Amino acid sequence: MGDLIKAELSRLLIRDVADPAIQHVTITGVKVSDDLRFARVFFVRLGEEGCADETVGGLQRASGFLKRELGKNLKLRYVPEIEFSFDASFDYGDRIERLLAEIQEEEDAGDAGQNS
Repeated sequence: MGDLIKAELSRLLIRDVADPAIQHVTITGVKVSDDLRFARVFFVRLGEEGCADETVGGLQRASGFLKRELGKNLKLRYVPEIEFSFDASFDYGDRIERLLAEIQEEEDAGDAGQNS
């Protein structure tokens, strides 16, 4: 159910929500409670580190519309309450990738210096 909600929310954000505060928001995951009454939606905003208050505010403003559209488009008997949470693991993974790239560059520079 989480993957279905993720796909539909992503589609709605791209096509139907015009709020500039939530442009470039990507849904990274959805965790749904066992009784399907609650959904925690994880997101990142591409091109930004961290999470701006305006992004969270924009998502909260759009949550009523998103919930209504989820119920209509997915034909759910009960539409879960949506809570948005910034996905900090995305920034963490990006930081690790940058550090590994720096290490690789230093190793490549060291190898080039030894071959000269």
